[in-house]
Amino acid sequence: MAFFTMVWAGIASGGLTGFGQYAVLFVFGVPSGMFVAYSISLFRASKHFPPLTSNVDKAEGKKMGIWYGIIFGAEGVTIPIVCGLLVYFRQPAFVLPAIALVIGLHFYPMARIFKRTIDYYLATWTCLVAFSAIAAIINNILPQNTIYALLGMGVAVATTGYGLYMIYEGKRLVGSGD
Repeated sequence: MAFFTMVWAGIASGGLTGFGQYAVLFVFGVPSGMFVAYSISLFRASKHFPPLTSNVDKAEGKKMGIWYGIIFGAEGVTIPIVCGLLVYFRQPAFVLPAIALVIGLHFYPMARIFKRTIDYYLATWTCLVAFSAIAAIINNILPQNTIYALLGMGVAVATTGYGLYMIYEGKRLVGSGD
């Protein structure tokens, strides 16, 4: 999440000028640094957990991995196709909101695969942010750089929320010894 948070913060920063450019990078850079630090800590702690031993756990883990790969692959194929079509039809202003929309949509099946309610909230938030940016572009209600700044911040909020959730869950798992 650190990487994705900073990508969207960078998009937001690109739509801003002056102090705002740097402030948004700092605001999202701090939690991104936390994500990296905590992931290293969690990776080290995971070595002390017993491996999956039951056949049911192994089968469920394999099934989750396959579905994750399918969804990630579909996302990886969909984004360039959508972007290519938008550029082909001379609508490049919609590329970033379309990417955000695809990202938002991918959270819905992830919620089911990993049995996490938070994914539904993140999906809905990210899709609303993307649709808002699309509507703002269509209706020309804000300058494009402002729309991109708001879009970037909106998606960065989602990825930051997700990263914080992962830290919370990681601490819970390490604390419980499960």
